[in-house]
Amino acid sequence: MPAMPAPHAPAARPSLRERMDALRNLPPFLRQVWRTSRLLTLASLGLRLLRALLPVAMLYVGKLIIDEAVHLAGNGGMPPLREALAGGQLDTLLQLLALELGIAIGSDLLGRLVNYADALLSELFTNATSVRLMEHAAELDLEDFEDPDLQDKLDRARRQTMGRMNLMGQLFGQVQDAITVISFAAGLVAYAPWLMALLAVALVPAFIGESHFNTLGYSLNHSWTPERRQLDYLRQVGASVETAKEVKIFNLHRFLIERYKLLAERFYRANRTLARKRAFWGTLLAALGTLGYYAAYAYIAWRTISGDFSIGDLTFLAGSFMRLRQLLEGLLTGFSQVAGQALYLDDLFSFFAIEPEIRSRPDALPVPRPIREGFVFEDVGFRYPDAERWAVRHLDFRLEAGEVIALVGENGAGKTTLVKLLARLYDPDEGRILLDGRDLRDYDLDDLRANMGVIFQDFVRYHLSAGENIGVGLVEAMRDDARIRDAAHRALADEVIEALPDGYEQLIGRRFKTGVDLSGGQWQKIAIARAYMRDAQVMILDEPTAALDARAEFEVFQRFKELSAQRTAVLISHRFSSVRMADRILVLADGRIEASGTHAQLMEEGGRYAELFELQAAGYR
Repeated sequence: MPAMPAPHAPAARPSLRERMDALRNLPPFLRQVWRTSRLLTLASLGLRLLRALLPVAMLYVGKLIIDEAVHLAGNGGMPPLREALAGGQLDTLLQLLALELGIAIGSDLLGRLVNYADALLSELFTNATSVRLMEHAAELDLEDFEDPDLQDKLDRARRQTMGRMNLMGQLFGQVQDAITVISFAAGLVAYAPWLMALLAVALVPAFIGESHFNTLGYSLNHSWTPERRQLDYLRQVGASVETAKEVKIFNLHRFLIERYKLLAERFYRANRTLARKRAFWGTLLAALGTLGYYAAYAYIAWRTISGDFSIGDLTFLAGSFMRLRQLLEGLLTGFSQVAGQALYLDDLFSFFAIEPEIRSRPDALPVPRPIREGFVFEDVGFRYPDAERWAVRHLDFRLEAGEVIALVGENGAGKTTLVKLLARLYDPDEGRILLDGRDLRDYDLDDLRANMGVIFQDFVRYHLSAGENIGVGLVEAMRDDARIRDAAHRALADEVIEALPDGYEQLIGRRFKTGVDLSGGQWQKIAIARAYMRDAQVMILDEPTAALDARAEFEVFQRFKELSAQRTAVLISHRFSSVRMADRILVLADGRIEASGTHAQLMEEGGRYAELFELQAAGYR
């Protein structure tokens, strides 16, 4: 049986004060709804206001109909229908029936219009919030995305963009129900004021119970976020084209299914326990409300028998009390649910509250064009969050303008971290990086990155057309076919694309039906073409040719060398035959620069570089 994480410890429940504090999320939420569409927001509220007054009007018209029917029946019987109609005896009753029919039709129409407005507003809000989520995520630091706690927060925030629009319906519905309650309460107070007190006493326990279980539900969902992400991951690994080969070869499906079932069973049990408690106590507390209703009903019936109320009054009061009880119960329950939903909004707004540390200064400078001196690393050190070991430290070297350098070293030596610091995906924890004598942090961040063409080893395979896969390297030139074709030619990807059925318009990848999958090496050539889309002053290739054979890699790097004339370039490769063409080679070990020089110089020194080169060369002999 596969090893599983330790049983989940229940999270502390939010206190009453925390739940009340969460209501502070409602004003910004409503402001977002308002900004999404003022017209639809006003339409939803206005239609609900009209509809809120119809229930009491319907019930009162029903009372008048019953009183009129009783009145007609007490007049010694009715003549035949034709005579009654001709004599006008049924005029009042027919008018009341027509009025009730009109109210019923109007209520149904208003309800459908409300649903229509809410559906449109919900879709627009979800889209707008999703866009805002993506925009904010794009501003965050790379370091943030490597933090598991932030990944949990992002996962919860992503879920809230899809699931919180029912909160708008609840809030607007609360306003509508509150107006209806006021209208019903006015009628009840006019007949028997103490019925309102009885109603309040009967409903308070149900409200407390609902509030309590809403809080428990939030605590459960919040604390199980990491496990839900594990479930999502297991579903993806167990049923995706990317993992299908290994799952089949290693018979992993049983392992993955067993782990999924164990984790899902734990989550199910936790939910089942909460659902049982909620059902039991909810039924018990709701019974108190039912008892209060029948006590009031008995009182109204007695007053009717005593002659204080008419049959129509009995119907109106009994119906009003029942509807009022339902509405108040809904209001109290709805308030509790709104408070619970506001807790979920904390997940969304707390994500939006995260501020990136790596950003442009107000007086940021444009990147020099051209770069004249190059980059200088001055005692640079960086350590990943919560890591004890420094990824790189005491880095001191120059990268001259127009120079091509190669970074070599064993895995974990700090090569990728160094280029991420160069691209300012991270800022150093120690020391500084200079560009033409100015701190890298003095330059505009967008302009800095626009001047860099970077392809990492773990490049993204976009399930877009071949042309768009290259065009994403410079989104502004996505429709520039000539530029895309030139970038493909530089990266030796043009032959790959021209062999596709629809050429540059061909959808690539297996995610969609019409897609054509590529080999790892073909994907890499297309990814490299992305870097050539930019007229970048600095080119960085971080192990982008791992899936290419030795000849193809040599051709790519030879082309890279030719195209890097007058550009500053950094390349990382484990194949020493390819890095020989660099002007200078930096050898990294344990996050430090151990040696620097040309291939010939490093071989003559006989250090780590020469040792690794000979080990690799021996494999080809």
